[in-house]
Amino acid sequence: MCRNIRVLHNFEPPATDDEIEAAAVQYVRKVSGATRPSAANQAAFDEAVRAVTAATRTLLDSLVTTAPSKDREVEATKARARAAERYGPRATTSG
Repeated sequence: MCRNIRVLHNFEPPATDDEIEAAAVQYVRKVSGATRPSAANQAAFDEAVRAVTAATRTLLDSLVTTAPSKDREVEATKARARAAERYGPRATTSG
């Protein structure tokens, strides 16, 4: 589950609220052990996502770095190249 959590700090453009919330959802899923909570636990799950989202935003807003910002497209291209090397090129489907 947590493989989907990506580094959000020091990118240009900065992480969006949607990206931060998606990371929070993945974290709460991992910690709770549930990809979809039961109806009885939905409120607790939602509150945890809200709290983790807020904490993550506070963290990202507070971090300081002297490193230049990373470009999202460049980093995505590098990640695709690493995946192709590791798993082979993706098969394409036609039609």
